[in-house]
Amino acid sequence: MTFPGAKTAVEWLVSVAPDPDACRWEWERNPLGVALLPAGRSWDVLILPGELGQGTLDVLHLLTARPGPVLSDFGNARLGFFVPPGTASRWLGTGVRGAGRGSWIVVPYPGRATGGVRWLVVPDGEGTLTDPVALELAMHEAAAGVRAGEGRTP
Repeated sequence: MTFPGAKTAVEWLVSVAPDPDACRWEWERNPLGVALLPAGRSWDVLILPGELGQGTLDVLHLLTARPGPVLSDFGNARLGFFVPPGTASRWLGTGVRGAGRGSWIVVPYPGRATGGVRWLVVPDGEGTLTDPVALELAMHEAAAGVRAGEGRTP
C-alpha cells in the first residue's frame, strides 16, 4: 500500500543514499522491504523509548501543523524523530539516542508496512523535519504525562 505523494517522499529519502538506484532496488526486492540510509546528511534521527516517544508525538501533533518524519520499530518500543543534521551530536537527554553523521538508519519504503519498522509520520518529500526546540518541549510535556500516569508528581 502506498499513499499520495509517496514518489516525492521516495525521491527525498534516496537523495541521501550513496547509490539511489541501489536503494530503490533494496526497497523493491529486499524481502524485508527496507533499505539502509546514512544519517547526518539531510537529517539526523533522535530515538526515544516507546512510551515517551508516543507521548511526544501526540504533543507534537498539538504544537505543529505537521511534525517531520517519525519511524517506529515493531511493537513501538522505540520511535525515531527526523531532525535537522547536527542535532544528534548536540543533544543531551537521558534515554535518547542520536543517529547523526556516521550512522545508518533502517528505512522502509514510504507508506508501506514492513515486519520490523514502519512510518508513523511519512516524509512529505519537501524536507520537513521536526524542530528540535518543539521536540524538546513535547518531550517535557510527554514525560510529565508519563510520570503522572505512574502515580508520581513531576
